[in-house]
Amino acid sequence: MIMPASSVLKEETFRLGDYELPRLFNGLWQLSSNSWGSAPAVKIRRQMASYAENGYTAFDMADHYGPAETLFGEFRQKWSEPEEIFGATKWCVFRKVEPTRALVEGAVDERIERMKAQRVDLLQFHWQDYEDPGYLTALHHLSDLRQEGKISLIGLCNFDTARMNEICEELGPGVVVSNQVQFSLVDIRPLYAMAEACHKHNVKLLTYGSVCGGFLSDTWMGKAEPDPYSGDLTPSQRKYLDMIVKAWGSWTLFQSLLSVLRSVADKYEGMSIANVATRWVLDHDFVGAVIIGARMGVSEHTDDNRKVYGFRLSAEDREAINAVLVQSNGPHLIRTIGDCGAEYR
Repeated sequence: MIMPASSVLKEETFRLGDYELPRLFNGLWQLSSNSWGSAPAVKIRRQMASYAENGYTAFDMADHYGPAETLFGEFRQKWSEPEEIFGATKWCVFRKVEPTRALVEGAVDERIERMKAQRVDLLQFHWQDYEDPGYLTALHHLSDLRQEGKISLIGLCNFDTARMNEICEELGPGVVVSNQVQFSLVDIRPLYAMAEACHKHNVKLLTYGSVCGGFLSDTWMGKAEPDPYSGDLTPSQRKYLDMIVKAWGSWTLFQSLLSVLRSVADKYEGMSIANVATRWVLDHDFVGAVIIGARMGVSEHTDDNRKVYGFRLSAEDREAINAVLVQSNGPHLIRTIGDCGAEYR
């Protein structure tokens, strides 16, 4: 029996600080390289407006995503109601620095200038070297800047559970509101200690990689394993293919997962494999939003993505999916790769 998608549930939101935000964010990481395709700036800004018109009003970017912050700032500045548009960006520290107040404030000021804003809505902080405890000093400065009005919300990016616990206890309740990490049917590491820490500190996860660069989609069902060196894959797809066949399991098992997801999708009118994969992530209460990569000016999937809001997975659906997942190495990734963010360190 095919069940129609709900005509009542048009959009889901969640609370992050004082903001009520959609549970699907637009991810702008694909602006960091022409490897995902390229488009003129005017076309990119026009598509940002198209996304916003369709209810996708939250955008995720970073200091190293090429012109993402600048293009976002130009788009939002011209939007009729700029306060309707939410900008989440990142300050990422990849090398050793002395996190003085001046350095931290300079990084925040640069985000404000590029985004043409009075303050940063959500400043997500990444610190590469855990051996250097300077991340705590930097976060204290960010907390001060939040109090002074230059930042509305502070989040983390790719911090593991131990450091997130440490940071939340150091800064106190309500200072850190989010952590951006990878979470999907293939990478289930957040289900372990991270989920418990999120509940403890009232932190929401903003997740990326939830459709594995597009591999969790109808496009790849029944297809042969791609050659990672063929030049046909995006950088994201090369990354996720490596994870699927070397860490998670095999291409054959992945095809079994796609087949089950297609069977689940067939129960709900008009749903895709990507919809089911995204819904599975959203159904966890410690997840605030899924960040879906948007190839601004190159392609658009707003209509398909919106379908995620129209259904819920049943216990039977989850059981069928889990029957495949238990055959994978997914439950062991927390040990073989490490906790969330370990793959970048």
